[in-house]
Parts: sequence; C-alpha cells; structure tokens
Amino acid sequence: MFLRGLAASTFLAATALVALPAHAQDAVDPPSDLTVSGSVALVSDYRFRGVSQTDENMAVQGGITVAHASGAYVGTWASNLAGWGTFGGANMELDLFAGYAVPLGDSGVTLDAGLTWYMYPGGADDTDFAEPYVKLSTDYGPVSALVGVAYAPKQEALGNFSATPYSRGQKEDNLYIWTDLSTGIPNSPFTAKAHAGYSNGNPGLGPNGTSVAPTGEYIDWMLGLDAAVGPLTLGVAYTDTNLQYDDYDYLLPNFSNTEDGSNIAGAQVVFSVSAGF
Repeated sequence: MFLRGLAASTFLAATALVALPAHAQDAVDPPSDLTVSGSVALVSDYRFRGVSQTDENMAVQGGITVAHASGAYVGTWASNLAGWGTFGGANMELDLFAGYAVPLGDSGVTLDAGLTWYMYPGGADDTDFAEPYVKLSTDYGPVSALVGVAYAPKQEALGNFSATPYSRGQKEDNLYIWTDLSTGIPNSPFTAKAHAGYSNGNPGLGPNGTSVAPTGEYIDWMLGLDAAVGPLTLGVAYTDTNLQYDDYDYLLPNFSNTEDGSNIAGAQVVFSVSAGF
C-alpha cells in the first residue's frame, strides 16, 4: 500500500513538473544537500596500521559515502582478508561509519568526529567492535595536514587470546594516534604523502584473531607517492613498523606470512591503483 501510494505521488509530481516552464522547475527543484562519493582500489597488500591483513597478498577494496551539507555523513568500506588471525573465519572486512565534520570558525581547521564499526561477515559472533574517532585537518600553504585520535573502549573482540575457556568474555581497549601529511608537487601530476601512527592496545590477537593493535604497543609509518593518470590514481608507498621478532614471537605462527614465515608487520612496498567519483 505504501509503495503504491509513493509511486502515484511520484508520478503526479513528475507530471506537474513537465507542465511547468523551465524557470518554474528550477524554483521547485533546488540543488540537493546530499553528496555521494566513492572509490574502488586494487592494492598489492592491505596494510592496516602497518600490519598486513592479506598475508602480504593483493586486495580489492571499495567504499561509498553520503554527506549532507550540514556536515553529517555516513558510509561503508570493505576489503578482502587473509593471513594472520583468521578473524573468526571471515574472509572480508566490512566497515560502517558515521560522523560529523564542521569547520572551526575562520581558523581553516576542520573538526571531524565519528564512529567506525568494524565487521567481519561470516566470522564468529564476537569479532565485531566499535571505535570512535576525532580528527583535525587543515591546509598550510600547499601542505594538507591531519591529526587523529581513535579509541576503542573495552570489547571482547579486542581481548587477549587464550586457548582456555576462561578467556571468554575477557575484554581490552585500544588507542591509536596518527598524523597524515600530503602535498602536490608543482607542475606535475604527483602528490607526496606521509603517515605516522602510535598503537597501544592488547598484547594478543584477540579471541578470534581480531585486533587493531596486535602486539600491545608499537609505531607504524609510511612514505608514498601518488600520480593522477586520467581518471585513475597510481600509488606506491613504503610502509614499516618498529616491531622486531622479540615483540611478536609469542604470537607465532599467527603473526607471520603463511608462505615464508616472514614478519607481516615488516617493511613492505605497496602498489595501488584506484578510481574515485
């Protein structure tokens, strides 16, 4: 009944618009306050806070965001998974997020606050977790800068792993602080970028291999270069962490590449190709 009524009202509105002159149509059809944007990407390795989520193999990723002129937004992003921590049996990460971004007066600084819900479809029941975040961004001449803080309160998905049944219900929290910098290189299609982050969370992998800080406390960083080629963006980035063997030997073999046993939080050059709309 509702769908039929909606279809009828839509048809009547469309008929009325056809009968109106062009300037009248402009008056009754103002620009939408909603903006839809998205992207798709192919990457040689999905690195999340310095740690490979795909066993140092390729990933297909994509996301979409709907933003309102008021600053409110909602969106989703997804990637395939593999390797360390089986994520409760899931082969996919699906993130849902929502937030509000607003300029702080005339300072040129934008405040962005929101929450990300990390989901692992097909995995165990206690793999999903929520992480609120706050970000400040601005431009200094040709340089774009961002500083962010994300804090996931105590949740079972972030708890310390134990093979005993006593580990059920154990919860941990996680703190991540990061900064991003980027700048366009004059008279070229290139953009240089850099990232540094600090993680402080549980020292295990979580009850189902899920954790945003799988070794307690560490630093990750990245240096990269993007090139705009028509509708595509080609990227190359060097990523690394300060994690050494002694920092994660108690997590082996879960924290190593399944093919050669190498450190999946070690130095890696990641290539990417992406397109946005």
